[in-house]
Amino acid sequence: MPAKDELARRRCENVVDRLESLMRPTLRPQCDACYGQLILNGDDLAEMGELKDLRRAAREAGHRLGWKPTTGLVDGRLFVLDERKVPAKIEKLAHDAAAAAVDRAWKEQQ
Repeated sequence: MPAKDELARRRCENVVDRLESLMRPTLRPQCDACYGQLILNGDDLAEMGELKDLRRAAREAGHRLGWKPTTGLVDGRLFVLDERKVPAKIEKLAHDAAAAAVDRAWKEQQ
């Protein structure tokens, strides 16, 4: 049995590493690594294993990045979000960036 446990542990560690590598690019330096997220679709979920194991691995990967991770399944997609309290200055910066993006999109449509 120990060989099977070791194989399962390594497989889990590989999934955690892969998820961490997918989460890392969502961390914007200008937001001080806040507002991280990852969305996996059904194909990704099927490829990576059982949902309960994937959720556990996603939370572990989030913890490695300093997140307070939460997971949710919506319409066959797994959402992994950072639920940390965001400092006020970072929140303002993110709101300003979102407003600027909406303004650009609105101007492009006209």
